[in-house]
Amino acid sequence: MMTPPDPAMTVDCIIEDARWGDIGALARIATDATLERLGLEPSVFEISLLACDDARIAALNADFRDKPTATNVLSWPSDERGAVVDGEMPLMPQVGPDNELGDIAIAYDTCTREAQQAGKPMHDHTVHLLVHGTLHLLGFDHQRDGDAALMEGLETEILGKLGIADPYMV
Repeated sequence: MMTPPDPAMTVDCIIEDARWGDIGALARIATDATLERLGLEPSVFEISLLACDDARIAALNADFRDKPTATNVLSWPSDERGAVVDGEMPLMPQVGPDNELGDIAIAYDTCTREAQQAGKPMHDHTVHLLVHGTLHLLGFDHQRDGDAALMEGLETEILGKLGIADPYMV
């Protein structure tokens, strides 16, 4: 089922797994908060979101990362924006004729399982993963220590402003 287009919307949703319900509302909250924190106007940019199940995300993970297992979230940035130096800010996108930031896929089964195991509300965990995926689209990563610290710090700050506890605190 496809969410009807909204000209002011940041996220175009394709809901393959109906258990996600209206994930579009959560996606807009998460992506708007992330873009605003980085000084970007959300209404200018576009993100595509696939709300799916574990089988679908495992197939995508196999196709694109050679890892044939389910994961919580995957992202495909439209452009390479990553920082050259570990821990530095990536290059932010410029407004132009194509303002597509990229695609995110999120798996219901894995997200639900992780939220239950961590004792977190599904809402909070989903928003965290959508913020995380949006940061990936903007060039943030967690492969190097400095980049991971920067990304996790931003996630914690953005989530805090949304009233969601630090996901990295045990």
